[in-house]
Amino acid sequence: MRLGLTQSLRTEQRLVQSPQMIQAMQVLQLPLLELKDQIEQELQENVFLERKDESERTDGAPAPEAEPPQQIEDRLQREFAAEIDQLEARMEPNWRLRGSSYSGDEEDKKLEALANTPGRSTSLPEHLMTQVRTQESDPALIRVIEHVVFSLDEDGRLRETTEQIAQQLAVPLPLAEEAIEVVRDLEPIGVGARDLRDCLLMQLDHMNFVRPLTRRIVEQHLDDLAMNKLPKIAKETGAAIDEVKESWEFLRVHCNPHPGAEFSGPPTSGVVPDVFVEENDGKFEVRTQRGSLPDLAISPIYRNLLQEARNDPKVYEYLRRKIDAAKWFIEAVHQRQNTIERVANEIVRRQEGFLRHGVQHLKPMKMQDIADAVHVHISTVSRAASGKYIQTPQGIFDMKRFFSSGTMSDAGDMVSQQAIKDTLRQIVDAEDKDAPLSDDQLVEELGSRGIHIARRTVTKYRKALGIDSSTRRKHF
Repeated sequence: MRLGLTQSLRTEQRLVQSPQMIQAMQVLQLPLLELKDQIEQELQENVFLERKDESERTDGAPAPEAEPPQQIEDRLQREFAAEIDQLEARMEPNWRLRGSSYSGDEEDKKLEALANTPGRSTSLPEHLMTQVRTQESDPALIRVIEHVVFSLDEDGRLRETTEQIAQQLAVPLPLAEEAIEVVRDLEPIGVGARDLRDCLLMQLDHMNFVRPLTRRIVEQHLDDLAMNKLPKIAKETGAAIDEVKESWEFLRVHCNPHPGAEFSGPPTSGVVPDVFVEENDGKFEVRTQRGSLPDLAISPIYRNLLQEARNDPKVYEYLRRKIDAAKWFIEAVHQRQNTIERVANEIVRRQEGFLRHGVQHLKPMKMQDIADAVHVHISTVSRAASGKYIQTPQGIFDMKRFFSSGTMSDAGDMVSQQAIKDTLRQIVDAEDKDAPLSDDQLVEELGSRGIHIARRTVTKYRKALGIDSSTRRKHF
């Protein structure tokens, strides 16, 4: 074997993603509301980026007096110096211990923006600990209670045993038991329960009057109640089915099986469509939400400053980076709108039947079909449709809902999964609730309508639609 340095040539294909490509993909994937926030952030961070409507006013009102070039240059010099100071500070070992190297208008604006941001909603642990701090004063007990509170799941259940808590915190078992009892007495009633049965019994204990049958059902027949086995419960308790139904209704109205659910999850936000589909003269037209986004441009004043800064390499490089970043962001926003519009146009062209007649006429369609038609990669179509909504004559839909596989009907047409699910829901809604259809009977009913799918597929679609089994759907 020969040792030494050698040189060799080889050819290979490699995908290299530039920062511009990464930014374009990120902007494409953003929903409309998040894109607006991103644009506002870029406008604040990049002085070269501005709204066109600020410099090109069409309402006849006099435009505000432009900032003198000398003041603009001074401001840019201050920002540039601040960035250099921050960079140098971070190069020192103890930079985190130093105070801010400057305090200017920009810093005040950032602090003001932080101070004026809306507060987040209170979480379940915060809600419980607020109650604890007004009731308990023992630091050792509060420490164990805090561990218990932050061990609750999203429903407010406690999955850890008392022994596990005592072992983890190295505290006596009686102290862990006391902490759990304190949590179980907090509002909302039911937090700290071990399971659903325990949660319901805790809530019944805080009521003035509960029928013995209701408590007995929770204690002994909760599983039968979940399976809708009302005749079995009536037989074993000696009560009439109507009495069992009354107890069940009482539990559904007055008890909350998920007492911690109201504190979980971020606040919901409204849906803003990225695409509008309107019918004009018998043809469907696609319009994207361009009007709601600010029209961006690069300030011409800063371009002149870039020419004047050629003698100072540091300042010139700083200005050039800012201008390039503004160009890339503007291009990414334009490319996003163009890609979404092309994808939406192709979807509308293929789904005209759905737009006119509803979900029963939704055709099977794959992302690869759209990607081939608009000459982009399938991942681009996925990003363009992710989190985007389209407003149609049939309502507002997630763009990804239009993509689904299909099944061949007896008529020789391809029927989409969404159309099959819609047909399945119609069958279940129209069934006799005293004798609901089993999955095998649903297969037969779909077959009579020309749709032949397996029983396991019907079960999967039924569960996806949130439809219970025939046993649970039966009315007594």
